Amino acid sequence: MDNVNRGFSSWLRSPGHKAWLAQEGNRLLAFAKASRLPQGFGNLDEQGRLPADAIAETMNTARMTHSFAMAHINGIPGCAELVDHGVAALAGPLRDAEHGGWFAKPLEHSADTGKAAYLHAFVALAASSAVVAQRPGAKALLEQAIQVISQRFWSEEEGAMRESFARDWSQEEAYRGANSNMHSTEAFLALADVTGDARWLDRALRIVERVIHEHAAANNHQVIEHFTLQWQPVPEYNADKPDDGFRPYGTTPGHAFEWARLVLHLEAARQKAKLETPSWLVEDARLLFENACRFGWDVDGAPGIVYTLDWENRPVVRHRLHWTHAEAAAASAALLQRTGEQQYETWYRTFWEFNETLFIDLEQGSWRHELNPQNQPSADIWPGKPDLYHAYQATLLPVLPLAQSLATALEHLQ
Repeated sequence: MDNVNRGFSSWLRSPGHKAWLAQEGNRLLAFAKASRLPQGFGNLDEQGRLPADAIAETMNTARMTHSFAMAHINGIPGCAELVDHGVAALAGPLRDAEHGGWFAKPLEHSADTGKAAYLHAFVALAASSAVVAQRPGAKALLEQAIQVISQRFWSEEEGAMRESFARDWSQEEAYRGANSNMHSTEAFLALADVTGDARWLDRALRIVERVIHEHAAANNHQVIEHFTLQWQPVPEYNADKPDDGFRPYGTTPGHAFEWARLVLHLEAARQKAKLETPSWLVEDARLLFENACRFGWDVDGAPGIVYTLDWENRPVVRHRLHWTHAEAAAASAALLQRTGEQQYETWYRTFWEFNETLFIDLEQGSWRHELNPQNQPSADIWPGKPDLYHAYQATLLPVLPLAQSLATALEHLQ
C-alpha cells in the first residue's frame, strides 16, 4: 500500500473502502457458518441451507478451516470453534489413517479413494492458518500434511507436484496440472511463514519457473493447464468437457489472475527473506494480468470475465464465475501495491463495481457463484454457494502486505 502513487486517490487507502471490505467479509462469514456438518463442512445451497443429503468434503472443510482461522486471527468472535471443528475433521474422518493422506470425502461416503495434490495443498493451507491461530491439534495436522506432501507429492526432479495416486499411493495418474501446482504454490508460501523453512519458497519458485516462466510465457502469458508426465502440453485435454469445474479445456483467465497475485507474493516473500529473487517475476505478473483482461474481460458483448478461452483466445465457456472476479480484484490490488500504477486502481474499481452489482447477493446472502453469458444467475458449473474462500480472501488481500501469507500477515497486524 505504501507503493501506491500519491498522485491519485486509491481505494486501498480509503477508510471507507476498508470498512466496506471488512463488512462484506463478515457478511460472508456469517453465511458460511451454516455449512457445518458432523464430519466437516458441506456445500450450501442458494439460500444458505445444507441439503438433506449433504456430505462433508475435504476441499470445503479445508477452505472453511483456513477462512475461519483467518477470521479468528482478525478478531472476529464465533470462529474459533469452527476452526477446531475443521481441524478435528481433517485429523479424523477425512484422513486416511491406514495409508496416510486425505480422501475427498469420508471413506464411507465415497467410492473414489484416490489422493489428489489439489486437496492436500488445501489441507496444508488450512493447517498452517490454524497454527497461526494457535488452535489445538493444528501443529500435528500441519506436520502430517508436510510429511505427505514431501514424501508423496513433491517431485524434486521436476520441481513441481505430482498430481494424484490411488489410496495406497500406487497407480500415479499420468497427468501434470497447473491448477494443483498453483494451489501448492499458495500453500508453500504459507508453510514458509509458519515453519520458517525457506525451502518452501525455493519450491514455490521452481513451480512458478516451470508453469509460468517457461510454459505460460511461451504461450503469450496464457496459462497452459494440462500436461503429460513429461510436462508436454495437452492442448485438447477435456475438449469434450470444456466446462469442467477443475480441469476445463483451453485457458482460464481466472487462473491467470490468481497466478499473477501469487507470483507477486512469492517475489515479496523471497525479498523479505533475503533470497535471490528473479527480476522477471513482476513482469510475468504484469503480463498474466494484462492478457487475462485483454482476452477475458468484456469480450463477448457483455461485461464480465469469461470462464475459458480456446487457443485462439476466443471464448469457449462464457459463464462468469464468482471466483474468477474475486481473484481479478485481488490481483489488481496486488499489482497496485507493487507498482503504484493508476491502471491497476482503475481495474480494481472496475472489478469491485461488477462484483457488487452482479455477484454480491444481499437478499439471500453470500455471492452468486455463477452467471450465464447474459449475466443472469445460473448453476450449470457451480450450483449453490459452497465457496467462502475466494470471496473472503478478496476482502482481506487489499489491506494486507504482499510479503506474507494471509494468516501470518493478519497476525502481524494485531
